[in-house]
Amino acid sequence: MKTNKETSLIVPVTTGFIERRIKIVRGQKVLIDSDLAELYQVPTKYLNQIVRRNISRFPEDFMLQLTSEEYQNLRLQIATSSWGGRRNMPYAFTELGVAMLSSVLNSERAVQMNIFIMRAFVALRQLLETHAELIAKINALEREQKEQGNDIADISIAITKLLKEKDRLRSAIGFEV
Repeated sequence: MKTNKETSLIVPVTTGFIERRIKIVRGQKVLIDSDLAELYQVPTKYLNQIVRRNISRFPEDFMLQLTSEEYQNLRLQIATSSWGGRRNMPYAFTELGVAMLSSVLNSERAVQMNIFIMRAFVALRQLLETHAELIAKINALEREQKEQGNDIADISIAITKLLKEKDRLRSAIGFEV
């Protein structure tokens, strides 16, 4: 669920909402600390403070800190404004890191959001597997076509020749006057 600050309404969070926030950094699917803070409805500063206090729970495969170049690339992708901003580079949490966050934050909101986030990661993984299967099938069809391509081309040429010969050999139809 997401809170709209102006109206204080709670807007339901969907897995699609979360999937759009999942980024690929260093070959891993991650969520940025500010996006997680928004989902958990806590300030980013608070989330990072909790993480730093429990840093032993977040090894490299759970969390990484972005370099300035990676952060610039992400900012260009998501078109954030250039004014204001952060003093430190953001943290990026992998699926394992997000799961660990729920135990560190220890709130009902964190547990509920982790359920949504885990479902989003699973849906994304399934989508990628589906794409991988389709790519494999397309590659197999292309290989088959290349193997049979010469045969098909030869058949096509033979049919064209036969049609031309048939037209040439065909006699006139009708009565002669």
